[in-house]
Amino acid sequence: MPVFHRFLTNHGKKIGLTTLLTGMVSLSILLTLTILLVASYQSKKKSLIDTTLTLNYSSAIKMSQMIDSLFQSMRSSLRYSASVLIDHPIHTQEEANEHLEILRRTGNYFNSLTVVDETGTIRIVSPPSIGTVGEKLVHKEAQYALALKKPYISSPYISKRYNRLLLFLSEPLYDKNGRYRGFIGGTIYLQDHNILNMIIGSPDTDTPGFSYTIVGSNGQMLFHPDKQQIGMDIGSNTVVKKLLAGNNGYSQMLGVNGDLLLAGYALVPATGWGVIVTSPMEHVYNELHSQVKMMLLYLLPPSLLLLLIVIQLAHRLARPFVHLANLMSKMGSERVEIPPAKHHWNREADLLTKAFRRAAKKIKEKTDRLTHEATTDVLTGLANRRSVEDILQAWTKEKLDFSVLLLDIDHFKHVNDTFGHLVGDEVLKLSAEIMKSSVRKDDVCGRFGGEEFIVLLRNASINGAFAVAEKIRTQIKNTANPTGKTITVSVGIVNSPLHGDSAAQLIDLADQALYQAKESGRNKVVVADSKEY
Repeated sequence: MPVFHRFLTNHGKKIGLTTLLTGMVSLSILLTLTILLVASYQSKKKSLIDTTLTLNYSSAIKMSQMIDSLFQSMRSSLRYSASVLIDHPIHTQEEANEHLEILRRTGNYFNSLTVVDETGTIRIVSPPSIGTVGEKLVHKEAQYALALKKPYISSPYISKRYNRLLLFLSEPLYDKNGRYRGFIGGTIYLQDHNILNMIIGSPDTDTPGFSYTIVGSNGQMLFHPDKQQIGMDIGSNTVVKKLLAGNNGYSQMLGVNGDLLLAGYALVPATGWGVIVTSPMEHVYNELHSQVKMMLLYLLPPSLLLLLIVIQLAHRLARPFVHLANLMSKMGSERVEIPPAKHHWNREADLLTKAFRRAAKKIKEKTDRLTHEATTDVLTGLANRRSVEDILQAWTKEKLDFSVLLLDIDHFKHVNDTFGHLVGDEVLKLSAEIMKSSVRKDDVCGRFGGEEFIVLLRNASINGAFAVAEKIRTQIKNTANPTGKTITVSVGIVNSPLHGDSAAQLIDLADQALYQAKESGRNKVVVADSKEY
């Protein structure tokens, strides 16, 4: 508040009530709208993030279950193939190749199938084009599976022979006597077409803008929409660490490119892999911006309408106060008309207007009385000397044509000495009444001091002024007065601009003419610089 006060004091700026009310209401609506948008933005942002994380987590669980079921089916397929091979011995290589080809195509799980005997020699391969029949196992994963003599799922590895990222599954072969006879193994080319890629590549999810990532148990990326990233080691990622530690859940994470992602993740029990379903944070912001625009479309029209209504109300509310303030500012410097009695719909404005009318009426009465007292002679009711001089100054400044009569009651001191001052006052009042009755409405009669009077005749020539002076002189002489004796006056006349164009010069010449009238016998009218009449 002090700062605001200093601002107004230093710069001389004042804020109108209408502007203040309009600004405050506009600011309130703007702040309310801003707070509403910010609160809604934050709320919707949290809601969208939580919803997206939940949906991604749900999709990751579904995908992990699908992959787990798929691998269970793959292992079942291998076990079935193993039982067929044990229960139905094959006599020729062609029959063996054909039988394994049928098994591979029927399941469509594997890109290739291999049967290896207990010595590590490859006996059957599907498809036959691989051409490794009769060769010894060279891959560590296959050698490990042969030595393990149990079901086995390898970690993804790059085949040196085919330069492909592979996954190897095997099932041991035992004859009816329980003797170990080798294994049947299937390979999955992770970057080629197969049922695994079909499922991962076209997942069913409710999360828009999502993408799937499959991570191996060693942190290696097994699947990603961008095939260039397959095989990349992302084991250092915080979410991947949680996932490989056996945890399912959801959280925010940084992608390989450094962009912020909303991730849901789940473990695949059959393989130890992890499924990560991600949505870019950018998608959330795009959705938020879309919703904010929609909110603005809905909020702006009623807000603008409300603002217009409030501005109109502010104008109506402030109008009486502004009017009263303007009137108050004029009081004392110019004539103020008291506003008519009018009821306002606002209680405070109504009370203030009524109070102002009462106060203004009293002030006006007092001002008029003071003005009258300041410009009027108390005894005679004529204009006093100061008021006459002001009028005379104004007329000369406006270069009007007018005449001045300067009158003096003859032997007035004798009247006061003989009959007393009360009788003298009555003589003065009677003379003033005769003067007022002898002039026009626009002329001015004033008491110039003691028994001396002045008359200002607007647009009056010397002859016209002389006629008025004679009328006054004659009526005073012939009118009965409290002394019972004849009262006479002497008169000096000047004209502007004939005799001068300044108030001082005119008064001086009129006084000289009056003196001449008295010196020449009194009860006379004398025009300045002229003969007696």
